[in-house]
Amino acid sequence: MANKRKRWKLRSYLLSYDMNLIVAVIFLIVFGLIMIYSSSYYTASMSKAYNYDPTFLLKSQAKYSILGIAVMLVTANIDYHKWRYFAMIGLFGSAVLILLLLVPGLGVTVKGATRWIQVPGIGQFQVAEPVKVAMIVFSAALICKYAHSLGSWKVLLRVMAPTAVISLMILKISNNMSTAVIVFGISFLMVFMVHPKYYPFLLMGLAAAAVAAGVIYYTLHMPETDSDSPFRIARIVAWLKPYEYESDKAYQSLQGIYAIGSGGLMGKGLGNSIQKLRIPEPYNDMIFAIICEELGIFGAGLVILLFIYLLFRLYVIAQTAEDLFGRLLVIGVFSHVALQAVLNLMVVTRLFPTTGVTLPFFSSGGTAAVFLLIELGMVLNVEKWGRFKREQEYREQRL
Repeated sequence: MANKRKRWKLRSYLLSYDMNLIVAVIFLIVFGLIMIYSSSYYTASMSKAYNYDPTFLLKSQAKYSILGIAVMLVTANIDYHKWRYFAMIGLFGSAVLILLLLVPGLGVTVKGATRWIQVPGIGQFQVAEPVKVAMIVFSAALICKYAHSLGSWKVLLRVMAPTAVISLMILKISNNMSTAVIVFGISFLMVFMVHPKYYPFLLMGLAAAAVAAGVIYYTLHMPETDSDSPFRIARIVAWLKPYEYESDKAYQSLQGIYAIGSGGLMGKGLGNSIQKLRIPEPYNDMIFAIICEELGIFGAGLVILLFIYLLFRLYVIAQTAEDLFGRLLVIGVFSHVALQAVLNLMVVTRLFPTTGVTLPFFSSGGTAAVFLLIELGMVLNVEKWGRFKREQEYREQRL
């Protein structure tokens, strides 16, 4: 009888949240764990860094995923209105975290980029992930403050300036342009969703397109790209002329394309990828190529459909949020997931130059998994408040 009562309490607790969203998230996590194991077991079994354990990365990601789900459920029980009081702390905390990368012994440099902080007794974590959460909360609070005067260019620039500064710090200190673009892009999309006019964003889009066209023109007319060329310019050249650099700068992206092309309709079968033996760290940025090779168009389509469904649920929750702050929080999470997923898929399919953007839920990375699930916990609380308010209004109308 006691066990039955406990099961009923657990069922009632879970049903108080958006089960459609929770199921979608759990499905993505499980699918991601399967693909991380499939793409990493050979590399892990041959590497001393992974103790020659084929399940090393699977166990590590599973541990962080379980922690993330637990934290998500805790966050889902925190009134999202309270996050507004921590907006300024999030802004200054983000700046401090980025500056800590410069402290000897704390900042961890890998392949020329300092993006991690080493915490004694805990391990290392990527600074960009908590910064994304903090900037979503800060941007939501700041936009709410100036919501009625966003039509002014002065106010618009004032709202965008703090995120621009944080993004510039990420770019200059951690040498991480992709994350800087994503952090700024999240805030940009949040403002865009509530701004009364479209022409400022049209002008910004045209300016960005002009800069991109200029960069492409410059790289196409460069006499030669050598080892002294800026690495971002070299990546663009390798993207435009891949077969001229197939042994070095374009190697990873071309191997990814070979993996996608060899998968066919149904793929070679789970675990049967050949390209994962050639792609550096196939369980990170290029994991979608392994999905295409092993599961074919069917598997790739399933991944894309799962992301579309998740984004659809976030859109619905944003539309039914109780207030503007809750709506903006969900828009921020929507923008984060959408930007990272779209950019990663574009890089893997060579629609965009190579950059270090991971695929949410699929690419290996414990910090990213935990903080993304914290964001989704906030979304669950926004949905819960919105639903309770609608139910209360319905009961009052019936009375």
